[in-house]
Amino acid sequence: MMIVNEVSKLTGVSIRTLQYYDTIGLLKPSKYTESGYRLYDDTALERLQQILLFRELEFSLKEIKEIIDAPNFDREKALEQQIELLTLKKEHLENLIDFARGIKTIGVKKLDFTVFDTKKIDEYSKRAKEQWGETPEYKEYEEKSKNMTDVQQKDVINSFMLIFAEFGKLKEKDAASDIVQLQVKKLQDFISEHYYKCSKEILSGLGKMYAGGGEFTENIDSYGGEGTAEFTAKAIDIYCQE
Repeated sequence: MMIVNEVSKLTGVSIRTLQYYDTIGLLKPSKYTESGYRLYDDTALERLQQILLFRELEFSLKEIKEIIDAPNFDREKALEQQIELLTLKKEHLENLIDFARGIKTIGVKKLDFTVFDTKKIDEYSKRAKEQWGETPEYKEYEEKSKNMTDVQQKDVINSFMLIFAEFGKLKEKDAASDIVQLQVKKLQDFISEHYYKCSKEILSGLGKMYAGGGEFTENIDSYGGEGTAEFTAKAIDIYCQE
């Protein structure tokens, strides 16, 4: 665990900014000390890395929060998009540097402004944002959650995580057994009722994400015990192949 001062020194993000991220729900501390100091674990720092990468790409805080909190958020996919956008920005900067050096060396021979064109970057950025914020699943989730109070949303999340706690109690059983497969159906039905229609295709993707490491895996294992995320993913895979 790191206190907010240490996180600020490590990341270069000001304490005031970290406090603001907490206030708007973008980056909540992992816990607080008895004295009220914010504490951040590795999972929180991973989320901060994602936030900072999106900020480098000039996404607004509102857009970043919507993307990272989206039920279908895929960290690997986000990294691929971030790498592509950063590569486009790198190429753009290199072209500008070459252009400026050319002016310095030989002077302005032609009034060419194409080097300043950022349409390619803007278009890719727009498509990336649309993929996260305009999916039917996310729109359905927004519709279902828009009238919920904070307490109701927390209740839904707690009920959702209790399903994984039940998976944890079933870890010693065969993932293909009826009781485990019924638990997968319970998970699918819960997602459809409270978030968005969860097809087997979507559920299969979620299963891979649950066992993919990072925040999802850690949260699931914290409720069901070590190995719960991997067991759940295996059970989901069997369910989706039927």
